[in-house]
Amino acid sequence: MHRDVTEMNRNKNVEDFQMRDELISTLKNRFTTYGYKQVRTSTFEHYDMYSNIIGTVNKDDMIKVIDTTGKVLVLRPDVTIPITRITAANHNSNPFNQRLFYVLDVFRQSVELPNQKESTQAGVEFFGENTPEVDSEVIMLAIHTLEDMGFENFKIEIGHAGFFKELIQQAALSKQELELLQTLIQSKNLAEIELLLENMPIENDLKMAIQSIPMLYGEPASVIQQAEKIVRSDKMQRILHNLIDVYEVLKDYGADDYVVFNLGLINNMNYYTGVIFQGFVDRFGQPVLMGGRYDNLGEQFEAEMPAIGFAFEVDYLLQAIQQQGLAEPDSQTVDIIIYYMKEKQKEALTTAYELRRQNYQVLTFSKESSSMKPLPSRTIVNYDEEQNVLINKDGKHNFSDTKDILSLLKDTKGDL
Repeated sequence: MHRDVTEMNRNKNVEDFQMRDELISTLKNRFTTYGYKQVRTSTFEHYDMYSNIIGTVNKDDMIKVIDTTGKVLVLRPDVTIPITRITAANHNSNPFNQRLFYVLDVFRQSVELPNQKESTQAGVEFFGENTPEVDSEVIMLAIHTLEDMGFENFKIEIGHAGFFKELIQQAALSKQELELLQTLIQSKNLAEIELLLENMPIENDLKMAIQSIPMLYGEPASVIQQAEKIVRSDKMQRILHNLIDVYEVLKDYGADDYVVFNLGLINNMNYYTGVIFQGFVDRFGQPVLMGGRYDNLGEQFEAEMPAIGFAFEVDYLLQAIQQQGLAEPDSQTVDIIIYYMKEKQKEALTTAYELRRQNYQVLTFSKESSSMKPLPSRTIVNYDEEQNVLINKDGKHNFSDTKDILSLLKDTKGDL
């Protein structure tokens, strides 16, 4: 499905690009209303920055190039890491909470998806505070943005990176066993999980707790009640209380209908430390957004800097919008078309200039031009040899100059 999504929405025609542009405008507008400022990072980054970070993108997935000095660079495989680096570098001079957003391409390759190396992400990063109020506000921004796009049936699945990590530490699994277990939990393959754990030297209570992780999904109060039964440390108890606190704030936002808990949620980015979440829309099998808290990432750039963020996959959003019929048909109608005789070219072009200054979309055609063809338009302006006529939904109107046209557009309610 991933491959189909990206291939379908890579701007095959002008209309696709316009739809994409409008979607990005919607995202940027909503991010701005929550106080976020747009930033960008370099398309090319030093390979060492990513290779030295714990829990980042798989090194084999990075697209590498060598510059003229022999340095190994990568095409940006992730946005959170370079933004964190930049914020950490300026942390001492600007220690206050920072709200940043971006719309940038990321580049990765994989054996499973050889044709898909580029995707667009639109995301936010909040630096400087770790509270349930901040977590819930960031999640609420994701909810608000999905509402802006017209989605009615969607869910934000909320989990916690620490819950599974704390539990699994008690099992002392090898790296290979842990990776397999994570894959099975993500696919909720209960039979294989039981088979994997069966012959491991793990006490039965811990085995049962691990096996129950994929089932800790659904209505928050119910999930918390089930999770309480497998809590095996004070830290796991604190994690549950943190999730409860976040959910209580989301209820005050009136967003509880959009929220489910999923303690089996495991993100591939291992730098996440706290609340993690992903968003699904109805009848679309891939998450359209993913995010979470990553309080320790700043420390790898020598700055203590709590942070939380998320990113929308723009290509996924576009397909979901098209699939659900939420995209308005692209209007091919022009605001104003001016047709003119050669003798009145100066008048016509002067009028076109003035109308464009007034933010109308205007096309001009000489009546002697062989390229002239009828186009749908809300208003037609004819500069004929004997008279000047404006035609719109309210009828035909004679005019003498540009001022008359502007007056007619206003008087006949034809302004757009």
